[in-house]
Amino acid sequence: MKQEIISYLNTIKDEIYNITKFLYDNPEESYKERKAAAYLTKILRDNNFKVIDNFLDISTSFYGEYGKDYPKICFLCDLDAPPSKGHIHGHNLSTAISCSAALALSRVVDKTGGTVIILGCPGEYIGGAKVTMAKQGIFDDIDVAMMVHPDILTAEGASSKAVLPLSIKFSKASGSLCLKSDCLSSMDASLFILNSLNILIKGYGDNLQIDLVLSDSRKEPSLPKDISEIKLYIRAKDFTIAEEVEGKIKRLVETASFITNVSSEVNIYELPYSEMITNKTLTRIFSHNLKELGIIDSYGLNDIEQGLSMGNVSHCTASIHPYIQITEKDDIPYGTEKFSVATLSDFAQERALHAASALALTGLDIIEKENLISEIKEEFYAKVNK
Repeated sequence: MKQEIISYLNTIKDEIYNITKFLYDNPEESYKERKAAAYLTKILRDNNFKVIDNFLDISTSFYGEYGKDYPKICFLCDLDAPPSKGHIHGHNLSTAISCSAALALSRVVDKTGGTVIILGCPGEYIGGAKVTMAKQGIFDDIDVAMMVHPDILTAEGASSKAVLPLSIKFSKASGSLCLKSDCLSSMDASLFILNSLNILIKGYGDNLQIDLVLSDSRKEPSLPKDISEIKLYIRAKDFTIAEEVEGKIKRLVETASFITNVSSEVNIYELPYSEMITNKTLTRIFSHNLKELGIIDSYGLNDIEQGLSMGNVSHCTASIHPYIQITEKDDIPYGTEKFSVATLSDFAQERALHAASALALTGLDIIEKENLISEIKEEFYAKVNK
């Protein structure tokens, strides 16, 4: 079976490149990935996948399925690119890897049983459909979720912070601006919060980081109100800490509003991310398969400060988010136009083939060896319950 998967992937090398190149030539903004969704769903339908367009009423999201019964092996595709920058983070290649892995595994599940699922996940740069899917319970009936991300180094997986985006707005209750020097303004309330945050952060040490931007309407004379707004990202070791800090910040806002006699409101302005829980058993299987294919050098977990939407998935089902080196030279930084171009190189395509093979072989291992799925799930429930 394994050789059948590897042989099949070798026969669709051109298809892997075509997916990579099509997305490269047609970068689309978050939730506007119409060309990408249409191109990929046609490939899936042509290969006998049952496909649902407009999945969860997200216009560029899709759900593809092949097979029957359990276990259910899920591969995920990020579709978008930053506005006017192209695929500087390699989503085009990551999607090609997931799509080709799903196609390869589908070639054997008629004999082995199990189900292959592929999800088109738009909007990664502004919240991510994976977060919505996790909230809607899509992963609750899926046994494992996997995707490989292109990078400048190969890593077994990812660790990430929990991220909670919070907006704090202060404004005068009504009427004109307060111009007297002894009058407390919305900015005074904001400064109270900023000073308090410095103390709050110290109490959590390395488990907490807060990044923020402060705006002040008094710099815009045309605005009728005295308004200031703080937009911040709470980055914490886990989501429990993030929610605890959110509660303390809300108490501080109430205090600031009371002291300064200004109105306040607190909102979550983007979708929050949970911390990534990398399943070590699943990582071990994938890493073994990758080494069998010739990619030996790798380091541990890639620590992602900005958070991952895959983190939310990892709280619903056993998940991995490994990284694969696609650059031969050390002078190509990740997240640049050069990196985007590198996704089309022969070296990157060879690495993508190996990554897709390792994903598909990992899915096959899970389907064929019942003890593996038991071990994976035992670890998953132990970590999530903890």
